[in-house]
Amino acid sequence: MTLRLYDTRAQALRDFVPLDEQNVTMYVCGPTVQSGPHIGHLRGALAFDLLRRWLAHRFGRVTFVRNVTDIDDKVLQNASADEPWWALAYRMEREFTAAYDAVGNLPPTYEPRATASIAQMQELIQRLIERGHAYASGGDVYFDVRSWAEYGSLTRQSLDAMEGDDSADPRGKRDPHDFALWKAAKADEPESAVWRSPWGAGRPGWHIECSAMSRRYLGDAFDIHGGGLDLRFPHHENELAQSTAAGDAYARYWVHNGLVTVDGQKMSKSIGNVTLAHDVLARRAPRVVRYALAAAHYRSNLDVSDRAFDEAQSALDRIDGFRERAARVTAGFPERVEEYFLTSRDDDSVSISWQDADDAVNAPNRMPAAFERAMDDDLGVPQALAVLHETVRAGNAALDAGDETGAYRALSGVSGMMGVLGLDVFAGDPAGRSAADGALQTIVDTLIAQRADARAEKDWAAADRIRDLFADAGVALEDTPDGTVWSIDG
Repeated sequence: MTLRLYDTRAQALRDFVPLDEQNVTMYVCGPTVQSGPHIGHLRGALAFDLLRRWLAHRFGRVTFVRNVTDIDDKVLQNASADEPWWALAYRMEREFTAAYDAVGNLPPTYEPRATASIAQMQELIQRLIERGHAYASGGDVYFDVRSWAEYGSLTRQSLDAMEGDDSADPRGKRDPHDFALWKAAKADEPESAVWRSPWGAGRPGWHIECSAMSRRYLGDAFDIHGGGLDLRFPHHENELAQSTAAGDAYARYWVHNGLVTVDGQKMSKSIGNVTLAHDVLARRAPRVVRYALAAAHYRSNLDVSDRAFDEAQSALDRIDGFRERAARVTAGFPERVEEYFLTSRDDDSVSISWQDADDAVNAPNRMPAAFERAMDDDLGVPQALAVLHETVRAGNAALDAGDETGAYRALSGVSGMMGVLGLDVFAGDPAGRSAADGALQTIVDTLIAQRADARAEKDWAAADRIRDLFADAGVALEDTPDGTVWSIDG
């Protein structure tokens, strides 16, 4: 099977062929840390965590770089006398890291801060000046967009149809579309936010940061550049222009995730519906948040609502119910198969076949082919989740039929799929439970105990009422020699 990704620059699905099949290289634009993360930041980071996990499954090694923009106009504006810009940036960076960790995102291979790569930015700016694609003016340095004929190739816009860059001071600009590579120091900005340069004291522009840092950590050519759809223009368009104008091959695939709406509306401070990651994670179990944010295709816009989180919780309950039930039934299955074949027993009472042996040996590494096809088709997580739930249904049917081999095969497949999606924490694991989960467990245990008492007293009517109550709630009971166990009926 061939992995295909939608390349924003090509505006088409392309077969993914890395520069080095032993090491896929990936750069994702990280946060500007002027304030804490909202749900959109969390969704974007999760999209590329899923892609990274699948690339690692397919190719083995992924070098994943995500930057932190810790010097920027907004960071300076949000600083105060009590909390200087660098302290604010560090505190917000820690909030982002905590949110990413909470939903199970893997840490980057490298996570450089912009302020640690000033020298590399200045070197890149100097190369652009020498090549005739940038010019200094009054302490500022601008990229000359009309000097680069390919400007606009990422978003397929003509230069004259674009809006001018209003993020740069217009002083000394030759063209309204020219963007700042270096910003001269201003009298009202702190001295700690100023670096020396050949063009005068100042600080870097926003766009030059990613070009310099991706080159520093991944080289002048790398496989994938990722980021939110809102970064395509002007940020990524400017990155591509300045890097290629400087002579670098730069990114071979451009991958962008869709944006987030809240109850059908775009997140906006003016509307007052900006949903902070901290608030969501305080109300919902982190694994539920991860499932809800992963359930839509990464390129689609995702609407966040209580209903979406409720559906995610129900889906995880069904999966966890099957895994807990199957784990009890198939406990020690590989060891029992191995013992049977090692001793070469010819015992008709032991229903173990060569197929059982193959499942016992290979099932832990086996995922359904339909799941792999979905993930290879532009990271089709919604279709992959459908395969996951179909496997859960098949596993429950195998358990109902007493088919231990089928149940073990399904359990292994589900575990593999959950692992590659980063969802492999059992509901039975206290680390994966919320306070609501604990309360539910207490209620269920109490009712099961009452049913056991009713059966002991031969009060069959009361026992049946409790069983019917569970059935109406979608909870399946199973009476075993070790007591009654329950699971969400899948």
